[in-house]
Amino acid sequence: VNSSKQQGVAIHVHGGDSLGCWHNAGAAGTSFDIVQQSLTVSNNNKETETDTLLMEFPTYPSWENVYLERCAKVAIPLLWTRVQVRGQIVLRYRGSLSFGLAHYPFSEFELVADEVMMTDSTIKVYGALRVSVKMLLMHNSGLQIDGGGDTMVATTTIDASNYVLLENGSVIVSNANLGVRGQGLLKLNGTGDTMKAQRLFLSLFYNINIAQGASVQAPLIEDSSTDMTPLYCDSPTCPSDIIQPPEDCNLNTSLPFTLQICRVEDVVVDGLIKGSVVHIHRARTVKVNSGGQITTSGLGCKGGVGRGGISKTGAGGGGGHGGKGGKGFFSGSWAEGGREYGSKTLPCELGSGSGNSLSQGITGGGGVIVIGSLEHALTSLDIYGALTADGESHHMGGPTKVEVGGVGGGSGGSLLFFLHSLTLGNGSLISTVGGHGGPVGGGGGGGGRVHFHWSNIATGEDYVPLANVMGTISTSGGIGSDNGYGGQHGSLTGSDCPSGLYSVFCLECPIGTYKNRNGSDRSLCKLCSPERLPHRATFIYVRGGVTDASCPYKCISDKYRMPHCYTPLEELIYTFGGPWLFGCMLFGVLIILALVLSVARMKLVGTDDFSGPTPTLQGAHIDHSLPFLESLNEVLETTRVEGSQNHVHRLYFMGCNSFSEPWHLPHSPPEQIMELIYEDAFNRFVDEINCIAAYQWWEGSVHGILSILACPIAWSWQQWRRRKKVQRLREYVRSEYDHACLRSCRSRALYEGLKVAATPDLMLAYIDFFLGGDEKRHDLPPRLLQRLPLSIIFGGDGSYMAPYSLHSDNLLTSLLGQAVPATIWYRMVAGLNAQLRTVRQGCLRSSLLPVVTWLGSHVNPKLCLQSIRVDLAWFQATASGYFQLGLVITSTNEVPQLAVLPTLSPQDARTNNCHIEQISSVQPLLSPGNQQNVNVHVSQKRIGGGVIDPITLRSLDDRKDIFFPLSLILHNVRPIGYQDLVGLIISILLLGDFSLTLLTLLQFYSISLGAFLVVLFVLPFASLLPFPAGINALFSHGPRKSAGLARVYALWNVTSVANVVIALFYGLIHYKVQPTSNGGVGIFHSLSFTTEESGWWLFPTSLLVCKCVQARMVDLHVANLEIQDRTVYCKDPVKFWES
Repeated sequence: VNSSKQQGVAIHVHGGDSLGCWHNAGAAGTSFDIVQQSLTVSNNNKETETDTLLMEFPTYPSWENVYLERCAKVAIPLLWTRVQVRGQIVLRYRGSLSFGLAHYPFSEFELVADEVMMTDSTIKVYGALRVSVKMLLMHNSGLQIDGGGDTMVATTTIDASNYVLLENGSVIVSNANLGVRGQGLLKLNGTGDTMKAQRLFLSLFYNINIAQGASVQAPLIEDSSTDMTPLYCDSPTCPSDIIQPPEDCNLNTSLPFTLQICRVEDVVVDGLIKGSVVHIHRARTVKVNSGGQITTSGLGCKGGVGRGGISKTGAGGGGGHGGKGGKGFFSGSWAEGGREYGSKTLPCELGSGSGNSLSQGITGGGGVIVIGSLEHALTSLDIYGALTADGESHHMGGPTKVEVGGVGGGSGGSLLFFLHSLTLGNGSLISTVGGHGGPVGGGGGGGGRVHFHWSNIATGEDYVPLANVMGTISTSGGIGSDNGYGGQHGSLTGSDCPSGLYSVFCLECPIGTYKNRNGSDRSLCKLCSPERLPHRATFIYVRGGVTDASCPYKCISDKYRMPHCYTPLEELIYTFGGPWLFGCMLFGVLIILALVLSVARMKLVGTDDFSGPTPTLQGAHIDHSLPFLESLNEVLETTRVEGSQNHVHRLYFMGCNSFSEPWHLPHSPPEQIMELIYEDAFNRFVDEINCIAAYQWWEGSVHGILSILACPIAWSWQQWRRRKKVQRLREYVRSEYDHACLRSCRSRALYEGLKVAATPDLMLAYIDFFLGGDEKRHDLPPRLLQRLPLSIIFGGDGSYMAPYSLHSDNLLTSLLGQAVPATIWYRMVAGLNAQLRTVRQGCLRSSLLPVVTWLGSHVNPKLCLQSIRVDLAWFQATASGYFQLGLVITSTNEVPQLAVLPTLSPQDARTNNCHIEQISSVQPLLSPGNQQNVNVHVSQKRIGGGVIDPITLRSLDDRKDIFFPLSLILHNVRPIGYQDLVGLIISILLLGDFSLTLLTLLQFYSISLGAFLVVLFVLPFASLLPFPAGINALFSHGPRKSAGLARVYALWNVTSVANVVIALFYGLIHYKVQPTSNGGVGIFHSLSFTTEESGWWLFPTSLLVCKCVQARMVDLHVANLEIQDRTVYCKDPVKFWES
């Protein structure tokens, strides 16, 4: 046909219809296009059973294309034929092509073309076929090769240089050997696409993709008539070609593989690869996706080296391999299980079966899957599906024969992997499980063997994990039936791991262990020596595992320093030789610095050692209003500058001048001034004075806040506001008030009738009333005896910063000088103040008793010669419970009869809101020789208070506030002398305090920055301020100033105790309380202070002890400064007055 001349003309060459047999029309004819050099064989869709014979194909020039279509049936009957075209061979529309003769399937044929395209068509070969194409495309088509079961028939080969595609149920099947080679893609595209042969070789492709539902299989399990795949079942060892196959990947039927994939870059399995001995060689990656499977289960040996025994009653033992097969039992007869055989390190033996013709059936063992080789390991194996070589389990298709026992299960096969890396995903499976025993006593098959041979295991810093295993690997034995035993488990091994690695997958030895030899056993990872692990350190992860017994470690926190994981504080301590040597060195340095400090203090300030009374310079003026105790030498030189000619009465303010208890005057004027004032105007004056004396709310609020943050600053704030209050009161009375309450015109005109004053401690204030000079009264001002009983109130409140003291100003001295010589009065005041400074609030009952005793033993016997008696008393109890202490001076020679009246306590007076109208006292006076009764003058004058004697002393209320415990270490004491030694000790303690503070802060900084800030700022900087306060006190000039600064220093020292307590509490929580897993506070550890973290409490505790001792020494230092004449404590009254 010349197609160029017959365009548009349809030419049909086909067989005629058969009226009697419609499906057997005449054979198809042929048409050849001489222009296109193409042969077309078409039967125009008429089915036929008659072949169209093609005897010979030209080779030069060869045809361009060959089309077999529309039910054309073409046969090439020659024994050898070469079919070669330059273009395509197309089979479509149920076209078919057959090579050779069915009764003589030993011929060899060649098919050469660029493309072979098959659609709904078939190629059948009797013999062997060699296909050489660029592309083989099959769509719902089949390529069937019948080798006749003769091993001498040559292997069928398909060489497709570019592309092999099977889709829509296409099948390539051969009952002989089949080799498929190519350089591109081999793809089985979907369900039903199959490639199977007795032996199958796939090689040289770039990629093989077996889609879901597709399968590749060798051998043909369905064809039991041929035995072209002899297995090495009787050999206890596997052939060497399994471990070291040939490099060329040529088709070699002598190899023991039934299915080999060789020199393929990537193999992706979503379907099924099935065979007896499956080998994937010189590939790069193999990926078995979910649903994909590579299996040799049940395709091993039916007998084999480990074949299970058969009992007389037909029971079968399980086949053995990696584990021994289980015994079978039926009707009193036992069948031994197959023995264990093969190598654990490089297993490649087939599994063994069980059963024979006498039993109910035969089971086969698992086959072999080898991926990679010794020389060419697989780069990566990713399994998300399954790789199985399980033994076969026996399942009867019909009723069980109870006359014979069940057959044993087959043993698992071998899985041998030569890999660089493995990924075993979730739900994936690697299995060589033994088969289950058949019904009625069959023994379970033994498990197979799985081995991972890792190539080029990187070590050290180059190590990467070899396997990511999240799936299942099973080599368990099969389960026996009824009384049959289960098979033993098989083996799971890996190649020997280098040092630092262990297990089948060469994992890094666990943290805290090391491995210094090759092997995979877990026991080779030995525990690191805990003796080499420093305190506060933990063993760390090392890439590639630890290979040396000196395991690396790191400190548990960055705040600790290598190599000993010391805190900065411990590093400092151990740098100087350890705790004991460091402590000795620190103590020595403190001694030297303290000596240097003392020498500098003596050079700059002078000595503080007062061995006796200090002489007063001639003409010097002594201010007796200050609470410092004057010696007799000072008293002798005192000049009184103010008399009492015009003084009428001293009215004391009630209250202690605090923010909660401000000064205030009573509205009822005393009877001593009733004739000098207008009562209504006086009451208005009292209201104005009380308003001025009151504090604003914000002043108390500031004081409360400062009391929490810094007590010394709060005390300074309070003293400043008190001074401002005194100045305001003085200014008001002196210049603002018109003195309208006074009757004297001269006093009102000159503003001289009233004067406000206060004690130096600003705790006690009073108003003095003076005559104006125009009263024209001869009985005014009254003399001392007319004023008796006379009340003198103490300043202070019994606290550390303001002890009780009697402030004797010049006016009071001049007034008492009418009855008592000034020298005796000043001596009494000095001795009384020395006794009063040890009286403490909260301990009045115990601390006032020595004062009462001292007045009875030292003062009253002396003053009775002057007809004067002095008694301790309380005055002016307020509604809040505050009362003042002082003296009551009475006469002893006016009343001949003793009057004893009941006395009230301050609590009784506060409850009943009454005043004491009469003061009486019974005081035994002890003299060296006898005891005298003293008559006490009873006055009808109103004095708000009561006498304190040993009887009423018991009724005083010792009210204690929350700060009372601090008074145990911070209170006024008696002097002991040795001032230079005391100063040296204070210098040592001060330096030690500062050093321990810094060390404590450094220690808590080692815990955390938060711990450091808590200790430093709760209370703010209180832990650091005692040092500068102490230096300031030690280097100040003058005992008066030094004593005041020393008290401030002591107050800062006690305030800093809060920081130490916070440090101890924080340390207790940090070191001794274990948090629970849910984040709550856990239980306390045992309080063992000698174990781990043994020194956490030492510095805070030492600092607390140092502060307590320091407070005691400062108390002594203040006493030595304030009481320079220590003869005031003389127990002998005679010597007291003679000094």
